Amino acid sequence: MSNETSQSLSPDERRAILALSLVEDLGPVTHKQKIERFGSASRALDCDCSDDVRNGVYRRADQHIARGAEQGLTLLTRFDSLYPEQLHHLHDPPPVLWSLGNWNVLRDPLVSVVGTRRATSYGRRVTEEIVGALARAGATIVSGMALGIDAIAHTAALEANANTIAVLGTGADVAYPRAHTALHRTIRDRGLILSESPPSSHAGPGSFPRRNRIIAALSRLTIVIEAPEKSGALITSDAANEIGRDVGAIPGPIDSPQSVGTNRLLQNGAHVIASADDALRLVGFEPLGAKHRTFKSEAEQKIWSALESVAGSLDDLCARVSLPVAQCMTTVTDLELRGLIECEMTGAIRRRS
Repeated sequence: MSNETSQSLSPDERRAILALSLVEDLGPVTHKQKIERFGSASRALDCDCSDDVRNGVYRRADQHIARGAEQGLTLLTRFDSLYPEQLHHLHDPPPVLWSLGNWNVLRDPLVSVVGTRRATSYGRRVTEEIVGALARAGATIVSGMALGIDAIAHTAALEANANTIAVLGTGADVAYPRAHTALHRTIRDRGLILSESPPSSHAGPGSFPRRNRIIAALSRLTIVIEAPEKSGALITSDAANEIGRDVGAIPGPIDSPQSVGTNRLLQNGAHVIASADDALRLVGFEPLGAKHRTFKSEAEQKIWSALESVAGSLDDLCARVSLPVAQCMTTVTDLELRGLIECEMTGAIRRRS
């Protein structure tokens, strides 16, 4: 089946592609080979499956299609024009994808950010800074909506009003873990959720490694932030390396278990990401430091200089630079929007590194 036929894929053939993917012990590679051999999924099912198997998988396909319609899911096959071109670079591209949300957010540059479920305060801070800079520069952030680094990355992208894509190891309509029900809903409403698993599916053996290859393939760059020695994030980085994608890692303390994997990636040749500028350069964006060498006003210069050595509250900053509170607040807001400084939850204002 050629890509030319994808523009007019019939409902029956779409159903057959889904049904063929449900044949027991038939993975994406064999699925692809059978369609190439027989010319279509429907002929593969007719010629290569018993009546019982064929009827069974068609019945399950119909159930999934009905369930997907109930949940507002979109079914996409690898022959559809909307199917992400990047996934064809995999040796085992998913035969089908289920989605919730807006496909228009699937815009380059895409950057995958992954890491441990047990993020430290260092990992959280670094993720928010790196993702925030990438998101404000225009990158779409891809991750797996897991606990820890994944969720922090999605949230940082959303807070920057940027695009984010969650690739799940469950059905696209299943919020996993349950604690991320609200995050799942927000990404559905403002971004895109993808899964190769049928609607309402729960995770099983191998679900997350399969999910991770999609995360890696979607993006031009995968950034690993905190990964223990045996971490799913390292599976993602391996998948990215296999198809020639860039991999970057954040250096971590040598005595932190959460940094063993990332530090080893660096030993093995991953790009060192020691600042937001490093990440921006890898994607092709202008570094923050180079972008804002000049200031719009004397007030901006005063505030920037005052924050050189120490952070401070707004009141403290106004006193140090001898500016009225209203002018100081307006200037701080402008500098923050341009990514030069940040205002912490504690009220402290500091330069972005």
